[in-house]
Amino acid sequence: MSELRIALVVEGDTDTVIIESALRAIIPTTFTLSQLQPEKTRPKLGAGWGGVLRWCLDFTERGYPSLETDPTLPDFDLFILHVDADVADDRYEDVSQKISEEANNRRWPILPCVLPCPPPQGSVDAMRSRLLAWAGLTAPGPRTILCVPSKASEAWLVAAVFGRGHSLASNLECNTNLATQLRVLPVAERVQKNALEYRNHSKRIEDAWASVREQCSQAERFSLDVLSKLP
Repeated sequence: MSELRIALVVEGDTDTVIIESALRAIIPTTFTLSQLQPEKTRPKLGAGWGGVLRWCLDFTERGYPSLETDPTLPDFDLFILHVDADVADDRYEDVSQKISEEANNRRWPILPCVLPCPPPQGSVDAMRSRLLAWAGLTAPGPRTILCVPSKASEAWLVAAVFGRGHSLASNLECNTNLATQLRVLPVAERVQKNALEYRNHSKRIEDAWASVREQCSQAERFSLDVLSKLP
C-alpha cells in the first residue's frame, strides 16, 4: 500500500504543527502532509483565516463540485480544511473590503456569528457551516475533513503539554486568549507563538493525544472524522 497523502488548508504554520502531531497519533500508518495554504508561492492569498477563505474562493472559481474531483488537486487521500472557532468573533471587513463585498454577493453566512461558550459546539458548528459556504460545498466530500478547534488550536497544545492541573486548562475550549497567555507564562513553561517553538512540543502532543481527546471535544470530533474517512 502506498503512503497516505494528505492535503492541508490551514490558517498558519503553528496550526500545521499541532494538526500534524494529532494526525501522527490518530493515523496508524505513515503519511505525507502537504500544506496547500499558506503556500509561499502564492503570497497574495495571505495567511490566517482570510487566507483560508481566499483559497476556498479560488477553489469555487475553478467550478468543481468537490475537492475530490478537482484535477488540480490530484492523488490526495484526505483533504483537511482548518479554521479556529474564534473566527466567529470576526467580520469579513477584517480581511478586506473586497472580501466583504464577495460575502454579500455570494450570500455567505454572516460574520460575526459567535455563540455562548460553554458549550463550544455552537460557534464551532457556525464556523463549520461558513467554511463549507466559502468552498461552495453543502457537505464535506467523502475524503474531506473540517478541523475547527475551539476556540483555537492552542487548546490542543495546552491540553497535551500542561495537562488537567494547570491554570490554563480551566475552561480550555472557551478561552479566547490562550496564545497570549502562553507567551507570558513563567520562563520554564513559556511558549512563543511560532512554528519552531510549537515543534518542540509536537512529540508531546502526539503522545498525549488520548488525553487531549478527553479534554477537548473538538479534538475528539476531529479524531473520529479522520478515522471514519481513512481509505
